[in-house]
Amino acid sequence: MGLIDRLRGRDDPRVAFLGIDGVPYRLIAENPDVFENLTAVMNEGSAGSIESIYPPETTACWPAITTGTNPGETGVYGYQDREVGSYDTYVPMGRDVQRERVWDRVTAEGRNASVFNVPVTFPPQRNVQRMVSGFLSPEIDSAAAPEELRAFLQEIDYRIDVNAKLGHRSDKSDFLEHAHETLDRRQRAFRRYVEGDDWDLFFGVYLAPDRVNHFLFDQYVSGGADREGFLAFYERLDECIGEIRSALGRDTTLVVASDHGFRPLESSVHCNEWLEREGWLSFETDDHAALSDVDDDTRAYSLGPGRFYLNLEGREPRGSVPESEYAATREELRRELEALETPDGRPVIRRVVEKEDVFRGDHDEIAPDLVALPRDGFDLKADFSGHETVFDETGPRTGMHSFDDAAVLIDEPGIAVDDADILDIAPTIMQLLDIKFERTDFDGASLV
Repeated sequence: MGLIDRLRGRDDPRVAFLGIDGVPYRLIAENPDVFENLTAVMNEGSAGSIESIYPPETTACWPAITTGTNPGETGVYGYQDREVGSYDTYVPMGRDVQRERVWDRVTAEGRNASVFNVPVTFPPQRNVQRMVSGFLSPEIDSAAAPEELRAFLQEIDYRIDVNAKLGHRSDKSDFLEHAHETLDRRQRAFRRYVEGDDWDLFFGVYLAPDRVNHFLFDQYVSGGADREGFLAFYERLDECIGEIRSALGRDTTLVVASDHGFRPLESSVHCNEWLEREGWLSFETDDHAALSDVDDDTRAYSLGPGRFYLNLEGREPRGSVPESEYAATREELRRELEALETPDGRPVIRRVVEKEDVFRGDHDEIAPDLVALPRDGFDLKADFSGHETVFDETGPRTGMHSFDDAAVLIDEPGIAVDDADILDIAPTIMQLLDIKFERTDFDGASLV
């Protein structure tokens, strides 16, 4: 029990959650010498590989993790979502998340929650103990509250994210250095407030692993020149987690989890270019760069990653597909997606799912009609600018998100994680905190 709780006379259980964005479970399991601290959690507690959501994209995943509900409930389907009844799109922010987060539930119980660097939390909430917003936030001066937290983060030159542009260079040394610096400053803030011991829920996310994986995952898999640098970064990440673990009292359970897995990337697939070539998509002019540039003959379009929408009458402003033809048209598009191959005959799509099979909730009007999961090696892109080819193997990224092989590790033995997914994390945290909830509050279920 911490000093603050002793002074309060409280003995409520506590949870420290550490997010490791994009870290596949297999990476941890295959490298025990690199992940000494996480291996200790695996051996002394409970751990396993879990599934992500459709689509396995950071912007959709973290609202799902923190609410325990699918995108149909959160209202966040990806990095770019469509306005209802419009072709205008927007980047989701914290206020677009339509369900209670775990820290809202903690606060409602009169307990304290400290929240650090969770994607899709800008602007920072002022009804929680303290919060610094994560990915998709501007500079720290407007992304942290209260003032004491903001001042400290400015003092240590805290970074919300790694500079991904450095990863575009062939020489990755500056990129790795920046990733280490970002991680170290993140860790300095995490340790200060974890050791402050005045919280019931500490919820912090390390985002840098996702960035490192995007630009160096192929080096790890192939044994390339930067494999050593890749593993050195992860060794430092593991040390950071070990430092937090050592600082926790006996009343606190450590939970570590990632939002999706990772795979090597061989080729980007420009889905809207493919749709245009196959006669599904057309534009008003040759100078097109946005969804709003589509013309009245468009039958379907894509938003990333792998989200496909029919241009439906009554839903889209200039819908061309009658509602009476919805099912047949969607099935036609599904078949064509499932048949998609590279020029040398390799199949691209692993699975295509219909929206009613994976999304449930009140935000149906902006849900994709189909979601395609690619086979390993392919990344489904969806910008609206023209491309010379559908398949592009020249991009700087060498790693891609995967639906399977996200990770969860709980510093508590005897917890079964078989058949679990990221929607189970929020109710598990609530159960560990001994906060009551209705089974219908979550799409997931507690693992405890």
